[in-house]
Amino acid sequence: MLKKRPHLTQAALAVALLLIPFSLAEAQKTKKLPPGVPVLWRAPTDIRSRNLHFGPGGSAMKPDLRRITFLEEDKGGYSGTKYRIRDGAGREWVAKIGKEAQSEVAAVRLLWAVGYETEVNYLVPRLTIPGKGTFEDVRLEARPGGEKRLDEWKWEQNPLVGKREFQGLKIMMLFLENWDIKDSNNEIIQVKGTRRLRYVVSDLGATFGKTGGLPILWTITRSRNDPEDFEKAKFVEGVEGNLVKFRYAGKMGSIFANITVAQARWLGGWLSRLSKGQIRDAFRAANYNSEEIEILTEAVQGRIAQLRTVRRRR
Repeated sequence: MLKKRPHLTQAALAVALLLIPFSLAEAQKTKKLPPGVPVLWRAPTDIRSRNLHFGPGGSAMKPDLRRITFLEEDKGGYSGTKYRIRDGAGREWVAKIGKEAQSEVAAVRLLWAVGYETEVNYLVPRLTIPGKGTFEDVRLEARPGGEKRLDEWKWEQNPLVGKREFQGLKIMMLFLENWDIKDSNNEIIQVKGTRRLRYVVSDLGATFGKTGGLPILWTITRSRNDPEDFEKAKFVEGVEGNLVKFRYAGKMGSIFANITVAQARWLGGWLSRLSKGQIRDAFRAANYNSEEIEILTEAVQGRIAQLRTVRRRR
């Protein structure tokens, strides 16, 4: 018969007690969602007439800058300081200052143009926030009272995994050269009074540059909001059987391993309905200069052509 070893039992108990706080913390990270219908994409049947200058909020939600009230400050995160403000119409916004402001505004407009749920944002070329200073190229992201921000959603585990529109969203992340793919950049937003749960990629600032070079060095060679880098970055590398191989050297690269030719062509079909003028408007809305607008527009059209022309290899 084996003898009991009290010291081992006590050690196991001590380890279990130590793990309890971590287990509780993990459980608290994932909130229980209310019953509802997950919405990621809706067919943009009006795509040819969508106004990419104003974007998903249209002219109606454009911020009223006649009076700005500072509410609170958030210094956390890679993207820098953010300020919560109220505009002259009483609407609340999150102001992002820094290099990601322009790229995020343009990225939101292209995502929205092809039917994806997005945040509502605008680029303000110059904004004075009382008590904080005057800033150039400020992204204002809406915080409507009719929406509730619930929790993050996970790239590898959500109700939309495997669906064509979800595969299309992954392609859009590659299309935009978004190297900052992580669950904490995603939001589930509920429209109050409805069962609609909007699945949104909330942070799109790390776009329109390049995802990096060699896997080990990608954190050094990556860039964001760099039109020339975006223009030079390779997009589609080739096709193996029925799968499209993309060049990517950012976070969570494994999620891009199963994108099919049909899925790429489906997204390319929607993107190809955008006119050159609409694409220009997305970058004009983000306050790029005329030379940058042309560089980015040509690069976007080139990427659309690549998606449209991929072919399955036999």
